[in-house]
Amino acid sequence: MSRYTGAVTRLSRRLGTMLFTNAGSKLKAFQKKSYKPGQHGQKRFAQISEYNKHLQEKQKARFMYGVSEKQFSNYFKVASKSGEVTGVKFMQLLEQRLDNVLFRAGIATTRPQGRQLAAHGLIRLNGKKVTVPSIQIKIGDKFEVSDNKKSSKLFENLDKRKWKPAKWIKMDAKGLSGEIIALPDKDDIEHAIDNQLITEFYSK
Repeated sequence: MSRYTGAVTRLSRRLGTMLFTNAGSKLKAFQKKSYKPGQHGQKRFAQISEYNKHLQEKQKARFMYGVSEKQFSNYFKVASKSGEVTGVKFMQLLEQRLDNVLFRAGIATTRPQGRQLAAHGLIRLNGKKVTVPSIQIKIGDKFEVSDNKKSSKLFENLDKRKWKPAKWIKMDAKGLSGEIIALPDKDDIEHAIDNQLITEFYSK
């Protein structure tokens, strides 16, 4: 299955959590209808199976980070061979994607926007233009908005936004640039995701 591009709120209601950070009207719609979509959404009180519980957590993480089924599976394979705690390492790999880094740094307001910025060539990584949102960043990597795009309204008053960059990113909001000073640890990964359930899903 490819990356999801459908209705944001409907998918979030199906999985029981607001998957995307572009809040606003979508968040209000999600809170107003805090039950599953469909004609019988409000009547679905049946206990879900262990398999479905694991599957839903996997889907939640996949849609939240905006990756394809194949990419998601490949990340898990890398994590399982790392010698580290598989679930934590897996989430770290998702956090180290360039599109997520742009979101965590505050340059992008959402992960989908971070993916667009990278894919459209608006970002330079270590001085070179990149167009691949899934690039894995490492300690010492430096990123910035391309000089000819810094005046774009997308980044207007970025330094005045109420956003605190992740502690593993050193951010220069005025210069629209940042540096990776550490890798995300277990306290930095997405807390809305139960990575143990994902580990159990792939371990069956």
